[in-house]
Amino acid sequence: MTDTTVLDRAHAAMEEAGGGDAARLRFFERLGDCELFILLTEEARGDSLSPEIFDVADGRFVLGFDLEARLAAFAGRPAPYAALSGRVVARMLAAEGLGLGLNLDVAPSATLIPAEAMGWLAQTLDHAPDEVEARIDSVGAPRGLPETLLGALDAKLASAVGLAEAAYLVGVTYAEGGTGHLLAFVDAREGAEAALAKAAGEALTFSGIEAGAMDVGFFASQDPMAARLAAHGLRFDLPQPETAAPADRPGPGRDPDRPPILR
Repeated sequence: MTDTTVLDRAHAAMEEAGGGDAARLRFFERLGDCELFILLTEEARGDSLSPEIFDVADGRFVLGFDLEARLAAFAGRPAPYAALSGRVVARMLAAEGLGLGLNLDVAPSATLIPAEAMGWLAQTLDHAPDEVEARIDSVGAPRGLPETLLGALDAKLASAVGLAEAAYLVGVTYAEGGTGHLLAFVDAREGAEAALAKAAGEALTFSGIEAGAMDVGFFASQDPMAARLAAHGLRFDLPQPETAAPADRPGPGRDPDRPPILR
């Protein structure tokens, strides 16, 4: 296989860093964000999946690949599979105490990820930030934030298609006292606030930054605060959908409220 993927690059960086925390966190962030093709024993039945499970000395593993072509190359024959997000796979495997065999025999990122690591990834991705209310006194340019966090935010928000018009990262002083940084979303889609706050929290977590280093807020473009954000903030433009999403029933793992069931 000649195509180099995001996971290949993240895995190579982790290997070069000798398993350092920063590179390891970035690899797991990429794993949670990517699409994985899971090898099945038979075609999926609704939300019920029957993955191939391999028992080795290190535990029990389900096989996943980040390209369809890699799954086909491993199987060597037409084989049933399910395309799932990495976060859904993590949640699914954690519930069953299974590990993930990633890209085995077909890519430089080939690795066995034990059940404990998949459980940690599922727990990390499922964490929801706390909600608080605070009044902003002053707004300024962001200062002192590491490039790793800025890069993580840029990558994370690039996948939040259509969830908001834009976001601004600013320094703030609160009326109740205290200073910090705020990631402010402008014109968030109705109901998308939790997903956006979660995405911001994941960028913090996988950058190795303390959770208290950044708050998240939501504003309408007509709000006077939006002009202050634009004047002082570092802007992130969120991609917008080109066409309306199809109304067909989603396949297994596409509905986050109905994760697939292993059988």
